[in-house]
Amino acid sequence: MTATPATPPGPTAPPTATSPTATGDDGFDFMSPFSRTGTGSSKWARTGGTPGVIPMGLADMDLPGPPAVAEALERRARHRAYGYTVCDPAGRSLVADWYRARHAVEVDPDWVLLLPCGPRTALRLLLETVRPQAPVLFPTPEWSGFAQICRAAGLPHLELPLHLGPGGYRMPRGPFPSPAGAVLLSSPHNPSGTVWPSGSVRGLAGWAADSGALLISDEVHGDLTHPGARHPVAVTTARPEDRHHVVTLNSVGKTFNCSGLPSSFALVPDPALRTRFTDTMAGFGLWEGGLLEQTVQRAALREGGPWLDALLAHLVTARTRLTDRLGSAVRSAPRASYLLWLDAAALGLPLDSARQALLERCGLESSDGADFGPGGHGSLRLNYALPGSVLDTVLARLERLDLR
Repeated sequence: MTATPATPPGPTAPPTATSPTATGDDGFDFMSPFSRTGTGSSKWARTGGTPGVIPMGLADMDLPGPPAVAEALERRARHRAYGYTVCDPAGRSLVADWYRARHAVEVDPDWVLLLPCGPRTALRLLLETVRPQAPVLFPTPEWSGFAQICRAAGLPHLELPLHLGPGGYRMPRGPFPSPAGAVLLSSPHNPSGTVWPSGSVRGLAGWAADSGALLISDEVHGDLTHPGARHPVAVTTARPEDRHHVVTLNSVGKTFNCSGLPSSFALVPDPALRTRFTDTMAGFGLWEGGLLEQTVQRAALREGGPWLDALLAHLVTARTRLTDRLGSAVRSAPRASYLLWLDAAALGLPLDSARQALLERCGLESSDGADFGPGGHGSLRLNYALPGSVLDTVLARLERLDLR
């Protein structure tokens, strides 16, 4: 596995005037190549060890995470007892403080559950808790985890096609199939980076409440909302009378590039559901807290803000450079995270083998849109959370495509 791509055949574009500087005034370096050699990176394993291939498929950043997280892990590791660890109740207030500072919303600390597992596991545990008999609904295309989780849990599910218009994706407006047991939402949207309007989220929460269903909003990309956009936190966007039918899931994993240390937190306004959820977790041998999970969460939420601000500035620059280059091939302009959802036909690629064609022509590994549900056929997802110097190479390789 190689972490620094070899120089591809053909010309390589030099850094442009819009490239970020190697190290900004804040001291965070998002320009220089960042080696992941020897780390067992799943993202780099997708290249199959082929020299020169740049992996852009998995939602994982090839950028150094916040120093505060590394320092906190080092400090804790020096204490050579790693036994059972109780949940620190102050962590709930820390999450609430984060939402107040970053999203200007009020989250009751009592709503917060600090989970020793990733968001995907948390979602499965929530579905096990409510065990809906009616179908689980979710808009598609989406990151493919929803369908996989429902199948594994033996739950019926229905996909609601998102409408794609000139302004990008629009959430389904109904009428929705009835009855429904739960509604799952990717917010901001993975794969397109769309930030849903608050009115759409509020309306979906109201419909779920009226139907007796639970809205579970997967918001792991919410803290990566770009400057100028505002992410609607589902539990605070919903009307107060609907909140007991809404759960928000989030994690420091995507935000701070530490998904390999699984943790998450759930915002659950309904006290009865919180009790049932923790009982379900205990049945699987899981309890709030966790040694490394809490260490990472505390460091990220207390000290990671300046790093995140610098990261978002870097991502916006990368987004602009790529969208300017790819033009109408971008299906929906991203306003969050680091994902581009592309029209294979507009890239001049065959619809049924676009991923392989992009790999062969440009040495860029991507995610196949077919993995995101029926609505993803003919699309590709690219991850642009790359060092600026690697992005220069990506832009040069994209010149080989016949954009339409």
